[in-house]
Amino acid sequence: MLFKLTDEQLMIQNMVREFSRKVIAATAAERDKTKAFPADNFKQMGELGLMGMMIPEEYGGEAADAVSYVLALSEIAYSCASTSVVMSVQNSIVCESLNKFGTEEQKQEFLVPLAEGEMIGAFALTEPDAGSDPVSQSTTAVRDGDDYVINGTKRFITSGQNGKVVLVTAKTDETTGHRGISCFIVPKGTPGLVVGHTEDKMGLRASDTTDLIFENCRVPAANMLGKEGDGFKIAMSGLDSGRIGIAAQSLGVAQAAFDAAVKYAKKRKQFGVAVTKHQAIRFQIADMATQIEAARQLVFSAASTKDRGENYTREASIAKLFASEMVQDVTARAIQMHGGYGFTKDYDVERFYRDARVFTIYEGTSEIQRIVISNSVLKDKRKP
Repeated sequence: MLFKLTDEQLMIQNMVREFSRKVIAATAAERDKTKAFPADNFKQMGELGLMGMMIPEEYGGEAADAVSYVLALSEIAYSCASTSVVMSVQNSIVCESLNKFGTEEQKQEFLVPLAEGEMIGAFALTEPDAGSDPVSQSTTAVRDGDDYVINGTKRFITSGQNGKVVLVTAKTDETTGHRGISCFIVPKGTPGLVVGHTEDKMGLRASDTTDLIFENCRVPAANMLGKEGDGFKIAMSGLDSGRIGIAAQSLGVAQAAFDAAVKYAKKRKQFGVAVTKHQAIRFQIADMATQIEAARQLVFSAASTKDRGENYTREASIAKLFASEMVQDVTARAIQMHGGYGFTKDYDVERFYRDARVFTIYEGTSEIQRIVISNSVLKDKRKP
């Protein structure tokens, strides 16, 4: 391993690895079938400090660095990608946005219980006709006295059903483009907030993904996160952090698929010898190991750049692009190495393959990452 981990980081990794493989993994395959939300697991994860890892201790968090966070998130993803995506949205987007932009009152009311794992949060940006282009969103928030009235529909919202509080973006000024987008904290149970259609997904089946419908949903002006017009900035800041989270999840799922494939190959025989004796399989293993290690270094690079307080937009996009594309290839190779058995639900690689497919899509598609990276490179005056 090129990146040198500290003793504390290794301790966190080992603690989460033990918990993940003893507790999370035990029912992951069953949850994939039933789509049961792992509420009990999240309660335990909250007790372990995994639901607000990078949040200051005064607000219920662990004050961990980003490298420790990606180590923990990867270990959870290794056992259950559905669990890891909820953990990622909770930490990377919801808690971080509240910590960075929230008032003291908002932090006490919402951030503390989120960071302690007492409730799950959701982030509502995507709409039926506005995914990668958030400026095209049509949800509005109109000022009415001391309140804002929100109307619109959000789509593909992780934890839309089970989340207890939602950060939602809406246009407060439709004439100023991205500067007219604001962000609001909306607790579940607020009149006018309705949970709509729940998606029946290919993967991540134990993580609910829903529509959220806002019908004259009235929220106090005090529930605006940041200032009016800060919504786009809040969303982009959260997505930068979230993209490191997606890269870490990709790394965890890829490692799980790789380990499963190597284990299977060691005991499988063809033409009278173990398949690991065949050069074709050995080269597959070498390629997979190389891809995973390269992704790991990119994830660590992005996380450590964030830890240094430097701008990490490009590093996050590079890590997300490479790791999410990598896991597509590694899980496909893992199925190929299992032969026909890889196509059955008797082996976990089938679930890994399905779970991994969305990583190149959500929180910015691979195409969006390439735009972010190329824009950064072409505007960057540093020598390559």
